[in-house]
Amino acid sequence: MGAAIYDLSLLSIFFIFLIIFLYKNRKRIKKEGWLLLYRTKWGIKLINDTGKKYKKLLKILSYVSIVVGYFLMISVLYLIGKIVYLYVAYPHIVKALKIPPIMPLIPYLPQIFKLDFLPPFYFIYWIVILAIIAIPHEFAHGIFASINKIKIKKTGFGFFPFFFPVFLAAFVELDEKKMQKKSNFSQMAVLSAGTFANVITAIISILFLWGFFSLCFTASGITFQNYAYSPVSIANISTVNNISINNASYQKLLNLMNNKGLNEIKTRENRTYLVQKDFLKKEGDMYNYTFLYDNAPAIKIGLEGAITEIDNTKISNRQEFEKILLSHSPGDKINLTTKIKDKTNFYHFVLGASPENKSRPYIGIAFANNERRGIMKGVINFMSSFKMSGVYYEPKFKAAWFIYDFLWWLVLISFSVALINMLPVGIFDGGRFFYLTILGITKNKKKAEKSFKFVTYFFLLLLAVLLVFWGLSFW
Repeated sequence: MGAAIYDLSLLSIFFIFLIIFLYKNRKRIKKEGWLLLYRTKWGIKLINDTGKKYKKLLKILSYVSIVVGYFLMISVLYLIGKIVYLYVAYPHIVKALKIPPIMPLIPYLPQIFKLDFLPPFYFIYWIVILAIIAIPHEFAHGIFASINKIKIKKTGFGFFPFFFPVFLAAFVELDEKKMQKKSNFSQMAVLSAGTFANVITAIISILFLWGFFSLCFTASGITFQNYAYSPVSIANISTVNNISINNASYQKLLNLMNNKGLNEIKTRENRTYLVQKDFLKKEGDMYNYTFLYDNAPAIKIGLEGAITEIDNTKISNRQEFEKILLSHSPGDKINLTTKIKDKTNFYHFVLGASPENKSRPYIGIAFANNERRGIMKGVINFMSSFKMSGVYYEPKFKAAWFIYDFLWWLVLISFSVALINMLPVGIFDGGRFFYLTILGITKNKKKAEKSFKFVTYFFLLLLAVLLVFWGLSFW
C-alpha cells in the first residue's frame, strides 16, 4: 500500500504540472482531430547527425526493419484472429475477465479489473515506459527518414484528452509530399523503423530483466497450483456425504452437497474424493464426468502458500522437495513450512499413499503446466525462461519486486506496441505499410487503395464483433 500512496502523490503532481504546461503554452498547442499537438524542433539536429554518421549501417538495417515489420504484421493478424475466436467460442472466459477488448493500458488497470495474473501497474511505470518506448520509436522514424533524404519538419508530443485522463504521445512530423515521392522500399523502411526500435527496446529490456532477476532474487521454495484432482465419471458416483445416489447427475451432486467445507464423494470402486461445491461449479462437466479432489492430506489441512521447508530443511526446487519426501513412507509424520507474502505457516500431518502406487508417500498437490504454444505464448515463455517452473523466489531487498515488475511491463508493452503498430489499419504505420505492399505486388493504385480500405473496414468489423460479445458477457 505504501508504494501506491507515493505513486498516487506523484500522479497528482504530474497532472498539476500538465495543467500548468497546457495553460502556459495554449497558443502553441494546435488541435488536430482528437489530438492536441505541441510542435517543437527539439532533436532534429541529433536525428540528422545520427543518420549521416551511421548511414551505411542504417541502410543495411532497412532490410532487417522491413522483414521484422512483415513478421510483426503476420503475428498481429494471427493474434487478432485468435482473440476473436476466443471471444466467440469461449464466452465464459470473457465473462470472467470483464475487461473491454480494446482499451489503452492505463495506470492501475490490473488493479481496477482485478487481473490477478498480471503484476500491478503504477503511474510511475506508465510515464517512464511511455518515454522509453515513444522516444526511440519516433526517433527511429526520423533517422530512417533522414538517410532517405526526407525532411523532418517538426518533432513534439501530443495529448489524447479523452483518455485517462490525458494520454501522451510523441511524434516526428515528416514532409509527406517528399515521403510519397520516394520508392516503396524507402517508405516501408521509414514506416517499419518505429516498430523495429520497439523490438530492439524489448530485447535490451529482456537482458536487463534476466540480469536483474539473477542478481536480486534467490530460489527459496516451491509453489503449487492447486490440490491434486482427478476426472471422475458422474455415472460411477455412489454416495455424496454418505448419502446413496442412484443414476447420478451433475445437478443431483450439487443438491446433496454442503455449501461450505469439504464434501465427501465415493465411487462404486469405493474410492473416496473430496470437493468444495464452488469448485464443482467452476470445474465440473454437467454431462459425462467431473473433477474431484483426491482424498489427500493437502486439502484436508488446507495447505496454502509457497513451501519453503520440509522437515525443517530448506528447499529451493522441486527436486530437493521430492528427494526428502521420497525418503518417507505413507503414514509417516512430516513437517512443512509455507510462506504467503510476509506470513509464515507451519503444518504437521501424516502422509497419505499415492493413488497410483500405494507404497509412495503422497501430499496431494498439483503443479502448474507451463507448456505454451502460439506467438504471444512463445514471447511469454521467452520472457520467463530464466525462472524455474514451480519455484518460489524471494527478493534480496524490498524494492526488488517493484523494479522487476517495471522491467516486466517494459518488455511486454514494447512487444505489444510493436505488434499493434503493424496492424494493417489506416491509423497505424502498418496501414500504409500494407498499402505499399499491395501496390508493389499489383502495380495498381486503385487495387492497392481498395485492398487497404477493405482490410481497414474488416478490422473495424472484427472490433465490433469483439465489443458485441464483450457486452453479451454481462448478461
